[in-house]
Amino acid sequence: MTISCIQGNITKVAVEIIVNAANTSLLGGGGVDGAIHKAGGKTILEACIKIRDKQGGCKTGEAVITTGGLLPSKYVTHTVGPVWNGGNNNEAQLLENCYKNSLQLAKDNNVKSIAFPNISTGIYKFPKEKAALIAIKTVKQNPIIEEVIFVCYDDENYRIYKELLKEN
Repeated sequence: MTISCIQGNITKVAVEIIVNAANTSLLGGGGVDGAIHKAGGKTILEACIKIRDKQGGCKTGEAVITTGGLLPSKYVTHTVGPVWNGGNNNEAQLLENCYKNSLQLAKDNNVKSIAFPNISTGIYKFPKEKAALIAIKTVKQNPIIEEVIFVCYDDENYRIYKELLKEN
């Protein structure tokens, strides 16, 4: 398994599956969620609506998979990261579950390459360094995909991931 990080827009990354930091409704939102829905087109939203109608959305830490729509990726995994509440509400385990469940869906769909955003580090306020440590550790402990790319949108996350990947 190769693990790398790049700085950029996850909707432009050519991998088999990209991960969306979704909300529980699966209906799009701001940040990476809004960007993926916008770039991927209506087929992603339609697939999310079907999932929501069937199971009532997606719980924190869980993941569901849809088509990639107009994106360069074949699939999008939608996972709901935890909102940071000081670390006392199982946030670390829930974030770890986001990565584990996304990797498992990739494996189940015979995907060899996956790109992750920095889940929960935007509006959900998860401390960036803590989130990066959890993300990298979880991916390394679950080597079931050939290629993992962490796509960092902002400078701070990119710097953190670059440093942590160099150390490990």
